[in-house]
Amino acid sequence: MISWLGERPKRAEAPRLSVRAERRATTKVDITELVPDLLTYLGQAAYFELGMFESLSTAVITAPTLAAKEGLSLAAGRALSKHHGLIEEIRRRDGEPATVMGPFVPALDRFRTATGGEDWPELLLSCYLTGGLLDDFFIRLSDALPGDVGPRIAHLLGEHGGADVLVHELSAAIAAQPALESRLAMWGRRLVGDTLLVARSAMAVSQDSRIEPVFTELIAAHTRRMDGLGLTA
Repeated sequence: MISWLGERPKRAEAPRLSVRAERRATTKVDITELVPDLLTYLGQAAYFELGMFESLSTAVITAPTLAAKEGLSLAAGRALSKHHGLIEEIRRRDGEPATVMGPFVPALDRFRTATGGEDWPELLLSCYLTGGLLDDFFIRLSDALPGDVGPRIAHLLGEHGGADVLVHELSAAIAAQPALESRLAMWGRRLVGDTLLVARSAMAVSQDSRIEPVFTELIAAHTRRMDGLGLTA
């Protein structure tokens, strides 16, 4: 059993969205002023992907079967590839990766610990949901990055190789232990609140009317991932 926390802390609840925000969900808003400077963006995204690689590596180590280990190694490798791609962008701008990522280490380490889960299925669901939501978020912010770096990063983060392995293993675990379904559904609902706090912290401003429709898009995608597993979001 994976237990990095002892007693699980209280989670941030997912924010409730207004009807007006839901109507704007399909409308793209100008988020230029919400995006931090480029190196700040790259540092946070790069360290998040490194943390995702570490979490997926833990999932590989603790996987119950050799087939699961082999499959999850693909997902871990994909996260590491994303990290390396972002590091390359930092170096193109004469940045030192450790220095650029450094400010985000404490908060993202706390996030990864808080969302690590108590066992292997919870860890897998966390990797699938938090990884998917924050990849979507950083892709959305990349729309407002300068020059041609935005399309490169969107392409890099948009390659979701390995997500199908997570879905397969989670679906198999739920089929083998039907009681997992309700527990994982609750866990998934808790994860979204913590993950949106990370997304909010990555923006240049924390209070702006343009944030709400961006979050509406993210929550809609999160709900689709939960639905795909047969879990109630």
